[in-house]
Amino acid sequence: MNILIVEDEQATAHHTRKMLEEIDPGINVLGILDSIESVIKWFSTHSEPDLLLLDIHLADGLSFEIFKEIEITCPVIFATAYDHYAIQAFRVNSIDYLLKPISKEALMEGLKKYKKHNQSNTVPVIDYLKLAEMLSKKDPEILKRIMIRFGETIKAVDIKNVAYFYTEQKIVFLRTFDNKNYPVDFSLDELENKLEVASWFRINRQFIISFESIEKMTAYSKSRIKIILRPHSETESISSTERSGDLKLWLSGK
Repeated sequence: MNILIVEDEQATAHHTRKMLEEIDPGINVLGILDSIESVIKWFSTHSEPDLLLLDIHLADGLSFEIFKEIEITCPVIFATAYDHYAIQAFRVNSIDYLLKPISKEALMEGLKKYKKHNQSNTVPVIDYLKLAEMLSKKDPEILKRIMIRFGETIKAVDIKNVAYFYTEQKIVFLRTFDNKNYPVDFSLDELENKLEVASWFRINRQFIISFESIEKMTAYSKSRIKIILRPHSETESISSTERSGDLKLWLSGK
């Protein structure tokens, strides 16, 4: 099977390639491309791959722009960091997707689905331009800054300066790395869909933490993980039982 990987994060691309080779040594990765422009150029001089593994957000824009420029008829498995609106659209259109960070198990399932359709000659024909239109209307924007209001003061906090979000007496707060607390207008459910998946994880009903905020981790009962945060939190931050498995995958970058 010949697969072309399109991913603008170099570490993610090479990790994906390694997983593909581990899953099936017979897989031939034709190349790794990182932009809309490079994909268009590649297809102008090469035959189509058996399968295109395509990240949605590339360095020079949404990968759907590719389908406006050239005709691609090979099956596509998309990769997306958005686990709410985009996935709903993919399901409606009967195509597969990989939720980033990509796990080996999810990649295996995607390949199985492709092989099943390919063997039965039922690979779905997708209107990629229509799908692009759906996603452009529904895709949530990743938070880069968050507006804070306290009293008559309004402050913009860069998201990279936030260590974690937490709830206290039904109010959501953020804590910065310089140990300042501010109330926010978003619920944790809303924040979960607005934060970069690779950098943030919701460990339980009370906390969404950044990877950089983790100071120490210890094993806890029922396969849970106790996390010591920086800055220190008076409330214990322990992963819930149902989230602990996904937390371990997130920590390992899968």
